[in-house]
Order: sequence, then structure tokens, then C-alpha cells
Amino acid sequence: MEIALRGTAVGPPSEDPLKQAIDKKLGVDLTLSTVAMNDYENQLNVRLAAGNFPDAFEVDSTSKLKAFVDKGLVLDLTPYVAKLKPVSDFQGQADFDRGKLQGKQYAIVRDADVPFSSFWVRQDWLTKLNLKAPTNLDELYTVAKAFVEQDPDGNGKKDTFGITGFEFEAFSSIFGAFGVGAPDALYVKNGKLVSGATDPQAKDAIAYAKKLLDEGLIDPEIITNKNNADVDKAFQGKAGIIFKGWNNISRKTSYDKYKSINPNAEWVQFDSPVGPGGKFAGGFDYTKGPAYFMVSKSVEKDPAKLQKIIDVFNYTATEEGLRLVSYGVENKHYKMDGGKLTALPALDTEGTNFWIYQLAGRNELEYLKTKFAYISKDVQFAIDQPRIKMLNGAIYEYPAGFNKADADRYVKEETIKFLFGKRPLTEYDSFTKELDTTFKFNAFMTSAENQLKEKKLFQ
Repeated sequence: MEIALRGTAVGPPSEDPLKQAIDKKLGVDLTLSTVAMNDYENQLNVRLAAGNFPDAFEVDSTSKLKAFVDKGLVLDLTPYVAKLKPVSDFQGQADFDRGKLQGKQYAIVRDADVPFSSFWVRQDWLTKLNLKAPTNLDELYTVAKAFVEQDPDGNGKKDTFGITGFEFEAFSSIFGAFGVGAPDALYVKNGKLVSGATDPQAKDAIAYAKKLLDEGLIDPEIITNKNNADVDKAFQGKAGIIFKGWNNISRKTSYDKYKSINPNAEWVQFDSPVGPGGKFAGGFDYTKGPAYFMVSKSVEKDPAKLQKIIDVFNYTATEEGLRLVSYGVENKHYKMDGGKLTALPALDTEGTNFWIYQLAGRNELEYLKTKFAYISKDVQFAIDQPRIKMLNGAIYEYPAGFNKADADRYVKEETIKFLFGKRPLTEYDSFTKELDTTFKFNAFMTSAENQLKEKKLFQ
């Protein structure tokens, strides 16, 4: 039985304790065929075009799910929903129903994630300059400017930036202070569905960010900082503020890395700054599942195999199976003491890929606070940050004449131009009009509203 999904290789069966345990428990020969994140879709399409169908496979959005459904490649799971009760009981009906399209169950959706990201600042730099973590946009400007002009690293050179990051993620809390989501985000504001690009406050948010860029307070390579280059710069002492997940900053491997570069460095989280639109650490899409698993239509001809697939998904949602795929093997990756589970060091070092087996999801907060007990405060801090509630994950189809990839590309390109002064902000209203006249954006928004109403996510 083969399930294709994105991720890193799990290693040979002889070195994979989770496969061994699942195979033995369920009497299956489970193969998880993993492909690197950035090549998964291409490899999957090549396989399908050649008629080489995995028994089950995943995609990362409802729109891609619908594309496979429309091609007739996906088994309608509606008749088997009762058999998937352990999964629906574990996830809750609302989360389980994310696998539905137009009333039919076509996917088993991995249970939802929680936010990891927040603003981080070099506390040792703040202390040296007699500053405090910023609480509003004015203070953010002041701190960023001080980090550029007051030699926080003490090397006698003006070689530090206030803020670094990657693409629009870097501006999450800045835009959030204006109540604005990322340019491609969909969310409800004042009773209306808006996008980050057409939000009435978007121009003000960009103007503030542009001011910081113009004055050299933000890393000018912020759009091209790929492969964690922003984190590397932060750890190397080239910037004092970054918007990133705790897994990139305070997880042991990351913490050890920056301490090895500078033992005196101290990165700490701080609240998103307050602005005219409130206080939001960007947006988070609670409607989107991390993975949408489909069963190939061809499996319908093999009821025994179909039952085994159902058994595997169900097992990962039971108490026993969930513990296995979350924490590994007892007394090797974790120990039990009076009903309390405690992670052992091997879970952090050997359990990197256990998430691949978490087909139905996991008890996210419990899992994170168990595996990363030493930074549980950082985990909770990120979860507690207020977020703009995005709704993109619920959109599964687009109106005739609207090409989402083209529209998203245009929005990204023009937003970058506005940020870096390649296009004057006086043309922002013209830009939003172009979105409709060239890309039929208003038709897309009307379609999105109807889909959200269908799912009772918008009234």
C-alpha cells in the first residue's frame, strides 16, 4: 500500500520504527513515497500522466483537490465516512468536513496547525542602547533606527539593519498594525470580504514599510532572502529584529547555532506593535489543512486494499496510533511516568520525520509542549498572538477568465514595486482597478463570497 506525499525521505524500512510498528499492528506493508516539497507536484503529475497511480496521495489546497476530482481521478469517500469515524471523532466534525466539496467527502484532511511565528528582537542590543521592545509603530521605527545608527554590536561600523526577514512574511506585524493581511490574503473586515491587496488600509501599510526601507532600516534583500538567509543574517548579527517561527530561533539546534556565533546574543519574542488598525501578527488561515489526502479512483476495484487504507488513517487517529506517530517508540523516544509522557532526547534527534506519519494530524499544542518542553513559553507566545483570520483555504474554484496564478504574480510584483519605490503610491488606486480590468478580480471576490457562504464561513 503506497501513499505519496511531500516531505523528506523516511529511510529504509529496517531503520524506520514507525513503519515497522504500523505494519505489524495492521498487517500491512505501508510505503510512504516522499518527494521534496518544491518538486512534489511535478513528480506527482508525471506519475499520474504515466498511469502510475499511488493508492493515496496528497495536495495542499482545496482548489488542487477539486482539479483532481474534476478529472475523475479521486474516489468519492462519502459512502465510507462512517468507517472513518475514528478520524472524524479525533478531528471534530468541522475539521473533518474540510475534505468536502459541494457536499461530498473527497479527502481526509490532516488536522490544522497552529501559528509558530512572531516578532523577535536582540534583547542584548536593546539593553546596550537602553531601549525597550517596541509596543507601537513609532517605537518600532525608533528601535529599528537605533539598531542602524547606534552601533548595537559595538564593532565601530555602521553595518547593521533594524529588520530582516523573507518576502511579505517580514511585514506581517507591520501590515497587521494597519489591520491588513498579506497581499494575497482573504479575510472579513467590517462585515465585508476583502483581500490584502484591495484592503482600504493597504496603501497606508505599504507607505509605512516603504519609509523604513527608504531610510535603510530594513534589509534591502528582504524579498530575495531564500533558504533561511534572513535567519542566517540575524544570527550573524546583521539585523536586530526578525519575524519568524520559534522553530527557527529558539529550538535547540537554532539556539545552539546563534550562540556558537555570538555567546552574548539573546533573541526574545515581543508583541506585535499597535497601530491604527489594531495589533495583529499577520494572518493565519484556520480554514486550510496542511494536507488533503485523496484515495485514487482505481482503488475502488480492490475493497480489501481500500479497507487497509481506511485502517491506516483511523489508526493514526486512535490514542495508541496517535502516540506512536507523534512521539515514536516508548522508552526510546519517550517515557511514561504515572500517566505523564516525557520526551527523551532521541525524539528531537530521531523524530524529525515522524510528522510524515501523522496522516490525520496530531494534538498540536500538547505535542509541541511535550516535544519542545524547554521552550513551551515560546510556543504559547506565538499561539497567543492575535491574527487576522484568513479564509483562503476554503476557496476551491475560480470563475471563468480569472487565473489565480497570474493575479497573484501581478499583485506580488506590483506590491514590491510600491515598497521599493519603483512605482509611486499615488498609483495604488490605479493598481487595484487594473486588478479587475485585467484579471477579473471582482468576479473572483464574488465567487469567493459565494463559496464562503456555502461553507457558512461568511454571511
